[in-house]
Amino acid sequence: MEINTTQYRHCDVLTLKGRIDSSTAPQFEQAIKFATDQARYKIVLDMSGLEFMSSAGLRVLVNAQKICRRYNRGEVVLAEVPPNIKSALDLSGFTPLFKVFGDKLTAVGNF
Repeated sequence: MEINTTQYRHCDVLTLKGRIDSSTAPQFEQAIKFATDQARYKIVLDMSGLEFMSSAGLRVLVNAQKICRRYNRGEVVLAEVPPNIKSALDLSGFTPLFKVFGDKLTAVGNF
C-alpha cells in the first residue's frame, strides 16, 4: 500500500493506492494520526488507486471520522470511491457517515 499526503490551506488530501487489509491498516491509521496530531481535521481520502479495503480499513475510517468530527472540528470525506469499496461501505452501513464525491477537486472544494 502507498499513501501520499498533500497539505492544502483548508484540508489534507491522502491519496491511497493498493490494498488496505489487516497488515496495512496500521500504516493507514498512522497517516491519519499524523494529520490529526497536527490539528488538521479536514481530510479528503482520494481512493481512486485503491483496489481493496478490508474490515480493518473500514474500522480505521470510522475511527478517523469520530476523531475529526469531535467538537465539530472537521470531517473525513471520500473521493473517487471504487465500486467494490462503495458496495462494502453500503453493506456495512457506513455510507451515511461519509460525504462521497466523484472527484478530488470537488471534495477539496467542500471545505
